[in-house]
Amino acid sequence: MSRVALATVVAAISGYLVLLLAARGLGADGYAAFAVFWAAYGLVTGTQNGQLQETTRAVRGARMHDGPASGARPMQLNAMVGLGLGALVAVTAIAWASTVFESYRVESVALLATGVAAFGIYAGLGGALSGLGRWGPFGTLLIVDALIRLILTVIAVAAGWGLGAFLIITVAGTVSSAIVLALLRPAREALAVRGDAAARELVRNTFTAMAAALASAILVMGFPVLIKLSTSGDLDSAAGAVILAVTLTRAPLLVPLNSFQGALISRFVEGRDRLFAALAAPLAIVLGVGAVGTIAAWVFGPWLLENIFGGDYRLSGTTVAALTAGAVAMAVLTLTGAMALAAGRHRLYAAGWWVGTAVSIALLFVPADLEVRVPLALIVGPLVGMAVHLVAAARPGSAHEVPGQLPGDRPLPTD
Repeated sequence: MSRVALATVVAAISGYLVLLLAARGLGADGYAAFAVFWAAYGLVTGTQNGQLQETTRAVRGARMHDGPASGARPMQLNAMVGLGLGALVAVTAIAWASTVFESYRVESVALLATGVAAFGIYAGLGGALSGLGRWGPFGTLLIVDALIRLILTVIAVAAGWGLGAFLIITVAGTVSSAIVLALLRPAREALAVRGDAAARELVRNTFTAMAAALASAILVMGFPVLIKLSTSGDLDSAAGAVILAVTLTRAPLLVPLNSFQGALISRFVEGRDRLFAALAAPLAIVLGVGAVGTIAAWVFGPWLLENIFGGDYRLSGTTVAALTAGAVAMAVLTLTGAMALAAGRHRLYAAGWWVGTAVSIALLFVPADLEVRVPLALIVGPLVGMAVHLVAAARPGSAHEVPGQLPGDRPLPTD
């Protein structure tokens, strides 16, 4: 677990450095094009995080039962899902590529399709290692992924390479799964691991988890687009300040939490008979860190924005604190989602994310200033979503689901 914690720190720092170095190396126009590709890749692979989450749940669930696991092998499904999504990106690109990508359109589509296909293996391997409790190899996977991007970015800036190189760097991290498989025997052994559900049920569970992950990706990666759609006219400096503050206040909580998704789901699966007790410790950590961060944002946030990023980035302490509170709400929604998924309530897990996303989007269109409606959307939407997840975890039988059983299926027989 210490390696997972280290990997989380490395991933967070490297992610910031990649974006900072890209901004300095590409200039404003080049960085804008890079940021669009980065967001597009993040939106699709954010959806694929559902593969990692369900693989973790299925593998850990199988290990909780006596005897050898008899379910399907998640790695085969994950590879096929990755290839299918990559093909979908390539086939549909004719309809959207000219609108999304201003330059390097063919290259961008090819790289996006390739990266998405490779991420299927990455997500499956990460989920299998998490489900098996192989935290050393899992942490290595995260570290190698982060370091590949960071090292290539430093080389690109030093060599004066342009936008094309940074597009390659965006997807290059998925090579980490091949490197880890080549070097670590436990990773190769994870390829053949079985889950706790038959093939049909595993497919259904995986796509339900991906549907929920898509809602999360929309709120996280796509939020600047939502702000633009909900704002009449061009975005001004105030909107730019809000978007920057949203990004900065989310990262300290959501980046580590996303890296620990496998560990969280494993924890909840092991504690299915006491889900709320298993939730208590991570919830206390998130709320404690969030409380400190919210107070710090209120006191120091405006000064940091203006002195580090420039005088155009002006927000009140109240606004920065409210945006930080929104990040805390999103982190808690991530926790309760992991709990609902571990309980086997796949549909309510997805419903919580989509209801929360829908409420957030609706609140972005209320007639109020941007500094009011953005924090409101980021706080209230996740609160509604987490309420759905808590209902899912509290429902009778949720802690003792038949492997692969979905909510709404036949009741669990009792002895």
